Amino acid sequence: MTAAKCRNQVFLAGVLLFAFSSVQGAPDGPPRVVILTLDQMVNHVTAEYIVDGIKRANDSGAEAVLLEMDTPGGMSNSMRDIIKAIYDSRVPVITYVAPSGSSAASAGFFILLAGDVAAMAPGTNSGAAHPVVLFNTDVGKTMEEKIENDSASYIRSISEKRGRNVQLAEAGVRESKSYTEKESLDGKLIDLVAASPQELLAKLDGRTVRRINDTTVTLHLAGARLEPHTMTRRDRVLAWVADPNIAFFLGAGGVACLYLEFTHPGLVAPGVVGAIALVLALYSFNLLPLNMLGVMLIVLALVLFVLEVKFTSYGLLGAAGVVAMTLGAMILVDSPLPEGRIRLTTALGVTVPLAAIMIVLLRLAMAARNRKVVTGEEAMVGLLGVAQSDLNPSGQVLIRGEIWRARSSAAIPSGTRVRVLKVEGLTLIVEPAGESR
Repeated sequence: MTAAKCRNQVFLAGVLLFAFSSVQGAPDGPPRVVILTLDQMVNHVTAEYIVDGIKRANDSGAEAVLLEMDTPGGMSNSMRDIIKAIYDSRVPVITYVAPSGSSAASAGFFILLAGDVAAMAPGTNSGAAHPVVLFNTDVGKTMEEKIENDSASYIRSISEKRGRNVQLAEAGVRESKSYTEKESLDGKLIDLVAASPQELLAKLDGRTVRRINDTTVTLHLAGARLEPHTMTRRDRVLAWVADPNIAFFLGAGGVACLYLEFTHPGLVAPGVVGAIALVLALYSFNLLPLNMLGVMLIVLALVLFVLEVKFTSYGLLGAAGVVAMTLGAMILVDSPLPEGRIRLTTALGVTVPLAAIMIVLLRLAMAARNRKVVTGEEAMVGLLGVAQSDLNPSGQVLIRGEIWRARSSAAIPSGTRVRVLKVEGLTLIVEPAGESR
């Protein structure tokens, strides 16, 4: 009995061990794909969002990352941060230009080619990655050549490592070539075309891809569950503020509110709103490549608005200020992309009201300062009256129908016109002002 019990126990233990091993080895559900969306300019905020999303996919053991793009490009440093995160990822990253009608221009072209798998939806395009330096001078042209050569070598490196068409990729940088999804597929810039994320994952199921470190991995994406990684509220606000048009509006609005507070002390609300708006604008401009010529033109415009009030120019100084600020705003952000600069409509829409507010408020403030005081002790200074008694040195005077105690440094006979020099308490200090009545 003892031997039989031992055999039964061993058998039971074996069954339990097998069952436990089977449970441990069983899949815990369909494969997961973390989906990220880049539908704004490439900047510090969007780069931080994408890097964080790739990290989440790595930490959670996702099968892959799907980076869906529709971007005009953006800042080079932020682009490189995204590409570095793609290279460092243990999880394959699929870059995908979608939906139809989208594009991945400039920095987006680099990011597209850097993916472990690159794909595009029908009716999309990518390329136009030539770097541009505004207001070229001889020094600027030299710098532009350096930037172009650096960008060309960087995209060659990406293309060679990913097995993509180096010549077409470099033409996208040096010649600003842009490619449709069909041209990109035929030219071996991308791996496939798919109309939707589900179609894309279905086509990639079972495909073996080569990673940046030359290892290979087979994708198991059948029935994959898409897990969106969305921006936090903080990131959405910062991304909104990082728009140069919003930043310029906040900066101008902040200046106007603070100016209103300084010219009308005690209102409080304009000061608080202006300070917050100005801090947000400074944060945004800190992320953007600023052109110092634009900054100087805006400062010049503010000076011209002040001079318009001080001197009679019949509006010429004010108009010159509007022109200077509009031009300064349009070149303030040194970006090769139209989407990365301040639009003419924004520049005019902010500059004209700001000029009107500053000039009107400054005129009112100066008029109030120069206006004669009509109440209180200061209002008495300069008034004319008549001595009601001899002032030797004290006596009484009649001013505005009121009898006042008065004092003079010289004797003044009764009936003499006097002028008030100052007020000491309830006594007026006067002097002779002319003929007797």
